[in-house]
Order: sequence, then C-alpha cells, then structure tokens
Amino acid sequence: MSSETTLTLKNKIAYGLRILLSFMFLLSAVAKLYPSPHFALTTFEIKQLLPMGFNEVSAAYFSRTLIGCELALGIGLLQPHYFKRLVLPLSFLMLLLFSSQLTYEIIVNGNKGNCGCFGSLLPMTPVQALIKNIVAMGIIAYLFKITDKNDDKLNGYLISTLILGSVLAVYLVGPMTKRSASSVPKSVIVESPTTEAVSKEIDTIKAEVLTPDVKEDNKEETKTKAATEPKKKNSAYGKFYADIDNGKKILCFFAPGCDHCKETAKELTQLKKQIKDFPELRIIFMDEEPELIPAFFEYAGSKYTYQVLDVASFWQAIGGAKDTPGVIYLWNGNVIKEYDGINEKKFKMSEFKSIVSKK
Repeated sequence: MSSETTLTLKNKIAYGLRILLSFMFLLSAVAKLYPSPHFALTTFEIKQLLPMGFNEVSAAYFSRTLIGCELALGIGLLQPHYFKRLVLPLSFLMLLLFSSQLTYEIIVNGNKGNCGCFGSLLPMTPVQALIKNIVAMGIIAYLFKITDKNDDKLNGYLISTLILGSVLAVYLVGPMTKRSASSVPKSVIVESPTTEAVSKEIDTIKAEVLTPDVKEDNKEETKTKAATEPKKKNSAYGKFYADIDNGKKILCFFAPGCDHCKETAKELTQLKKQIKDFPELRIIFMDEEPELIPAFFEYAGSKYTYQVLDVASFWQAIGGAKDTPGVIYLWNGNVIKEYDGINEKKFKMSEFKSIVSKK
C-alpha cells in the first residue's frame, strides 16, 4: 500500500471519528432540551445542578451556557478553523470536567439514577456515562496527535460567531422565566362527595345521638386506636393539603403524560376498590402537558383531588433526587412507605396492598 493511499485512509478515519464526536456533542445538547426546553432545562437544573451547590439563578445561566457550548463544539468538530488549537482542547476539557463530576457522584452516591448527560431522551447511569466520556477523550487525544496544527485555518471571527450564536440560540429556545418563591398550586379540583364519604358523615350524625353507655364504649375504642397510631407530626406536605397530616393519606407525584404514572394511578384505583377504608388519595401534578389530566383520570378509572405545580416547584416538592411516579403513604404526618421512579424504588402494588391492609 502506497504512502498516499495510507494517508487517504488515515484522513478518512480521522474525519469519521470527528463525525462521531460531533454527533455525541450535538446529541448531548439536543437531548438536554427534550421533550420541551422549559421542562428539560428546569429538570436538569433541579436534579443535577442544585445538588452541586448552584442556586436557582446561577443554575439557569450555567445550564443554558453549557448546552450552548456543547452545541458549538459539536459544530466546531466538523470545520477546520482553530480545530487543533481550540476545538479539540476545549472538547477534551469539557469531557474531563464531566468525568470528574461523575467520578465524585459515583464515590458519594454510587451508580444510581440518570446522570443527565443525554437528559431523559437516553438515560445513562454515571458509570455508563463515565465510560462513554473516557472513550471519547481517547478519540480526541488520538485526533490531536495525528492532526497538524499548520492545517488549522484561523478565522477567529467565524469561531467567535459560532460560540456566541450557539449559546444565544439556547437562550432563545429556552428563555429564562421568573420562578415564584412559593409553591402555589396553579389549579385544584376537588372530588364530589363519594358514597363512602356520605356514609361516614351519616355515621358521625348517628354517633351524636347514641346512648351514654355506647359513647363510653366508643371512648375506650378511641383510646385503644390512639395507642396504636403513630404520634402526629407535621410533614413537609402540609402546604399543599391542609388535611394531609390527619390520619392515613396517600400523596402521589405524577406527570400527566407519564405512562408509568398512569399505570400506578390505575393500580391505586384497583386497590381502592379492594380495600375497605382505603386512605384518601391526593395528587400533585407536574405542569407538563396539563391538558392530558382528564385522559389521565379516565385511564386511572377514578378522579382524585389534585393540584398542578410548575416544573421547578414540583421537583422541589418531590425532592431533587427522586423521580416520577412518586407515591407516599402518610399516617398522621409520618411517612410509612415511599416509592419513586421506575427502578429499585418503583411502586409495587402487592407490597403496598399488604402495608395499607395492616390494622
């Protein structure tokens, strides 16, 4: 094989690797805006950046600037200007910073959850993301070695325009919005009185006309019941529902368009039909596709009292490290059982049935 043929093959391999790296950076940028910029950016900020020490304002600026830089690098890898002098070193540095953060995350929290590299479009564990970054850094190092600096074209105006234009594009696609200081529900619907609720009200009226002897018996039963119940406390969810800490309640965190959430709601409705004195159920919906809420209840087989929170307030309410569907079983404000996400902590119908059925 002649030296000219070898050089041509080498150039083709090099450009193929550039295309691969470019696709990775572009996919990372676009995925962080999926399925909608407002939802994706807010989720990325709440779940990834705030736990790292950012505040809400700095996280909003950092997320958009970071995605803009990824977009610029993805395009920059396909063009010749400042390729070896700037594009390759910055690509390597960005991956190195990501890898350092992933390593710290693995050491502190283990290989759990979605690292956020490709948003919710392509979930990856921290270890998977770290391996991907190491391979990409190896490719960048190889390209840096075989690339001649003298082949760089030096149009600084073009590179500056590429970077600023990419960052600006992300700010335009995902404009920053002012977030409310308090988590105030955007809408509320209250169930009409059910047959069960009416029966309870009738029982209360009957109790008031009972004979003194029967009332004394009821007092003894109340004392026994109180002795077996956990001591009442104020949970973190009282600001959403005033009665959530009274007795047994189920609080759910759902996204209207989430298939796993709809399935969980359907299973809870089935349990409601099977278990006598099933705890009252309350829902907090994420303000993402709220127009799907009627269809959500139709699939679930029942309507429940609900509130809708903006994306940021929703993630803050459920907890940044947790995911949907979220189901929390409360008794006098005490968390008896908690489920979240679709992995090891996902909702288990049979297990929950046995927990709720316990006297």
